[in-house]
Amino acid sequence: MKNTDFTLCLNPNPTPFSSSLSTQIKSASISKTKENPFSSSPSFIYVSIFSLSIFLNSVVSIFDAFSSKDRVGTVLQLQVLSLALLFLLYSALGLLNNKKGSYFWPDPVLELVLLLAFVEEFLLYYLQRKDTSGIENRYFDLLCVPIAICVVSTMLELRSNRSIYSKSVRGIGLILHGTWFVQMGFSFYTNLMVHGCSLHEKSRGNYTIKCRSHPDYHRARSIATLQFNCHLALLVVLVVGMLSLIGKRNGVVVGASGDGLRYKPLGAEIQLMDSNGWEFHFGFR
Repeated sequence: MKNTDFTLCLNPNPTPFSSSLSTQIKSASISKTKENPFSSSPSFIYVSIFSLSIFLNSVVSIFDAFSSKDRVGTVLQLQVLSLALLFLLYSALGLLNNKKGSYFWPDPVLELVLLLAFVEEFLLYYLQRKDTSGIENRYFDLLCVPIAICVVSTMLELRSNRSIYSKSVRGIGLILHGTWFVQMGFSFYTNLMVHGCSLHEKSRGNYTIKCRSHPDYHRARSIATLQFNCHLALLVVLVVGMLSLIGKRNGVVVGASGDGLRYKPLGAEIQLMDSNGWEFHFGFR
């Protein structure tokens, strides 16, 4: 009898209660992830599309560098390939989480992959110095600002996953990141380039922007800083306007944790109270 009890202790059979409990925990975790608007399937699909496009563009640039016998261009595009693969991994894990019946990856794992991708992107543009006098270096330095915002917000999200503020800050950083990328495209490849400067390409992915004289270099760097300040000012105006509209429509949550009372401006009720106060004042006199 004792041997039988000892065998049962070593090889316990799973009870229906334990299996149902684990199923409930897994389903609750998956539903919690799906309820998060920042971790929805469309967002992961967008990330995968952009990452795949960057990956394909880098592959084409690598073949162009091989045909042009540009070793520097090949190495640069290999770095971009690794960066695109990290973002693809992040989107793939997120899509697996949102798929029914698939293995559930914890949110810290996803955020860690995303953090590694942002850190690699920051180092890529911060350390990229093919030509120390090139104007593109100024644009790359300014691009590090929104990337640093994404890095810090993702680190904060790893610490407190339930906080919506870190996700909002990362969204603002991504907006500035995207608008500055568009500005770089116009400033590098169109007629909007600074007067007195021109684009010199060794291959499709290895280029530099050179100017004719030293004053032209100073003017080009100053214009790049002015453009970034305009993008930043426009973003601040848009964010403040959106927050004011959201606060006017939904009210403001009182409390640091977001579980407090929801305060909403009274509007016409304040005017009614003011008018009643004046009537009471004059009636008392």
